[in-house]
Amino acid sequence: MRLKDLAEHLGLSQTTVSRALNGYPEVKEATRLRVAEAASEMGYRPNASALRLATGRAGAVGMVLRGADELGPHMSEFLSGLGGRMATQDIDIVVTTVASQQEELAAYRRLAASQRVDAMILHSPTLNDERAELLMDLNIPFVLHGRTNSTRAVAWLDIDNTGGLERATSHLLDLGHRRIALLNGVKGRTFAEHRELGYMAALSARGVSFDPALVGNSAFTDEVAFRMAQSMLELRPRPTAFLAGSMMTALGVFRAIRQAGLELGTDVSMIAHDDVFPYLNADNMYPTMSTTRSSIRQAGARIAELLLQLLGGKPVSEIHELWPVELVLRESSGPAPLF
Repeated sequence: MRLKDLAEHLGLSQTTVSRALNGYPEVKEATRLRVAEAASEMGYRPNASALRLATGRAGAVGMVLRGADELGPHMSEFLSGLGGRMATQDIDIVVTTVASQQEELAAYRRLAASQRVDAMILHSPTLNDERAELLMDLNIPFVLHGRTNSTRAVAWLDIDNTGGLERATSHLLDLGHRRIALLNGVKGRTFAEHRELGYMAALSARGVSFDPALVGNSAFTDEVAFRMAQSMLELRPRPTAFLAGSMMTALGVFRAIRQAGLELGTDVSMIAHDDVFPYLNADNMYPTMSTTRSSIRQAGARIAELLLQLLGGKPVSEIHELWPVELVLRESSGPAPLF
């Protein structure tokens, strides 16, 4: 089927159909959905080579990842969402892995010079991320998964990490907990800094003193979380509750709790992040895990949509989305124990 045939079937111009399929912002959402559904039903797929010749685009978007720490289950979930949406437009994902920050910056310059990608996805940003400034200088469109401080307009999608952690911490405080440990992400990354702000705000609002010994920063892995939680549980007084930065972190904390001869949900409470995570279903854990809910797969799919809008001409200043974070209470969070 040709574009002309699809347009005639819909009673639309070829230009409108083409713009709808390629995410141009001036096309109404209802029209875009109608065109996408008809294309799927009738088996229309644009000729990728012809499309690239006509648009001057490479037909690919890029990501640069730093080493094994960023190639775990969270990234695979994100790429599943991103790739699924991009595949509907015959757009490939070019993933480059590097070992250091300098190699990462060099990779962006190399991709810009080769013109192999039309846009980039920046992930795990820092508060003042030089990668974003570099891509703007190189004139490469990008969407940031997270936020950074910049004097220039940046397209981004983020979740309300501050509000989510403030709510989770407040809930544990409501249950009588005062020694609440936070196993957070890498120091300096925006999401980790925002989560700490929420944690600190909740403690301050209740007049609970901040104890730096109860805060740990690291990559989200089972083993690192196990070691940090093990050390914290040896403190006197020990923490009675944990805020785990991810479900992988929660596994490590759970191991440390069991090794200490304690029971999750009774002796020690826990709330973890990542409720929508196929590798670890919070409802199937024992006890079931209280969580702050946010789907990284949905974030990947939405960022793909925002990239298409950006490439279609939507202004960067209009691409800002902050998603709420839901608190889902289950069996792992209970009243503070009486010593």
